[in-house]
Amino acid sequence: MKKFLLIAGAFTLPAMAMAHGHTEGPSIGPIRVEFILFALTLIGVAVFHNKTMQVALIGLASIIIWELFIARGFDIKEHFFGTNNFMDQVVDKTMREGEWGVILNLLGLLLGFAILAKHFEESGVPQILPKYLPDGWVGGFVLLVLIAFISSFLDNIAAAMIGGTVALTVFRGKVHIGYLAAIVAASNAGGSGSVVGDTTTTMIWIAGVPASQVLHGYAAAIPALVFFGIIAARQQHKFQAITKDAPVNARVDYKKLVAVLMILVGTIITNFMFDFPALGVWIAIVLAASFNKTPWMEAKHAIGGSVFLLSLVISASMMPVDSLPPASWPIAMTLGFVSAVFDNIPLTKLALTQGGYDWGVLAYAVGFGGSMIWFGSSAGVALSNMFPEAKSVGSWVKNGWHVSVAYVIGFFIMLGIVGWHPDTKYVPAVNTTPTEMPAGETEPVGH
Repeated sequence: MKKFLLIAGAFTLPAMAMAHGHTEGPSIGPIRVEFILFALTLIGVAVFHNKTMQVALIGLASIIIWELFIARGFDIKEHFFGTNNFMDQVVDKTMREGEWGVILNLLGLLLGFAILAKHFEESGVPQILPKYLPDGWVGGFVLLVLIAFISSFLDNIAAAMIGGTVALTVFRGKVHIGYLAAIVAASNAGGSGSVVGDTTTTMIWIAGVPASQVLHGYAAAIPALVFFGIIAARQQHKFQAITKDAPVNARVDYKKLVAVLMILVGTIITNFMFDFPALGVWIAIVLAASFNKTPWMEAKHAIGGSVFLLSLVISASMMPVDSLPPASWPIAMTLGFVSAVFDNIPLTKLALTQGGYDWGVLAYAVGFGGSMIWFGSSAGVALSNMFPEAKSVGSWVKNGWHVSVAYVIGFFIMLGIVGWHPDTKYVPAVNTTPTEMPAGETEPVGH
């Protein structure tokens, strides 16, 4: 029990420390009660890892009850569905949209990609991959590199699910928890320097920051991948070696493979066109059902994990964080640890509102940092639906220690190679009125 509390506390304390400056409202010492309730929820998840959904729902209910009936002043309608005030819509698009879009999109992706993973498993591709992956631990490392590559242009949830499906096959159903942590880390590393590879980097791009200012996140992600990838691959090799040969009767089901490709293409198209990739996922699933048997039960099996993650995301969105400390590389690094327990979407929103960050450094920190705990990123939660044994903070941190170390190593390598270059050109739209714009400019640089 003490070990679980120490591990959970090590990750929740940075999140609570970031909130010390916001004391308007009921608090215990310098910390708002909402943060204490959220921290207790996360500790409960760490201790009662066999009842994570129930703990997360109880935590969410306690925060909602506190906000509505004790703290008061919380407008639940505006928080989830946005404001109808036209001027507020112009100044702050997040306020207009509320949280419902993020929640619905995430739910659609988690359930849809569960079906995607099953289609991919039944396509026969995972069975024939051993013919092309190297033998020994190198094969496990190459698989992690492929996951990172896929994630550079596709959502990290899909990359993790595909990687988990392949691992399940090539390692004969015996996947080390340290390797599971590496799969999640690889999927997050691959998207950390690409504006189409992760929700947070896409948010930065849409806000008006050029894609080139995020790209150098790979200066940290690549060395981090090499570090944790080699260690995790060796862990896995000792636990269960990769199969050397594909089964004799292994064959590709091209209908299943077409369904997979349709879902991936639909994800990319609707992400670009509507910033809502879940729409493309489900359109493709329905279309593919016309010529394929669709494993609908996979979505049902993923509901528990999805409800768990959404409970944490909603709880995190209700935390009274109005600002972050002044932008600097130590703060950006700390945000990486915070993102392991605190949803990186609101963190990114706050950073964009504040401005003054090196966006590549921030993208790596909030994108990769969530890999340090299984529920720190949506990719981790999705993968844990396939591997329930991963739902243990203690086991994840103990066996996946190399991910946390890789985060720090990658961060300092990036600082040494690229340095810290805060963006002074980007003007946060949320803090800007027409009279405050620099002469000759009417919108944020990069639009």
